[in-house]
Amino acid sequence: MYALVEIQGKQYKAQEGATLKVDKIDVEAGKELEFDTVVALGDGEKSVFGTPYVDGAKVVVTVDELVKGKKIKVFKFHRRKGYRRTQGHREKYSMITVKEIKG
Repeated sequence: MYALVEIQGKQYKAQEGATLKVDKIDVEAGKELEFDTVVALGDGEKSVFGTPYVDGAKVVVTVDELVKGKKIKVFKFHRRKGYRRTQGHREKYSMITVKEIKG
């Protein structure tokens, strides 16, 4: 069984026991969360789609850890003008494990 769940405006395919890398969630590691924004539920032969969400469906997850993504460099320049700017950042992500899909 799988579920398409919306977490902070992005959709993820969740299966029981799977680990997902989502945008940073401001909770400490080890906490358990429930998401009721399930867009679709799927089983081998049967699928249920919500309008916009499936009624009564929930995904229970555990927050594992906070990780950082790859470093991204932003370099701007104007040719022949001496204008050069370098900026960079690293996105922060939360690793979550899907415990249960209720639906």
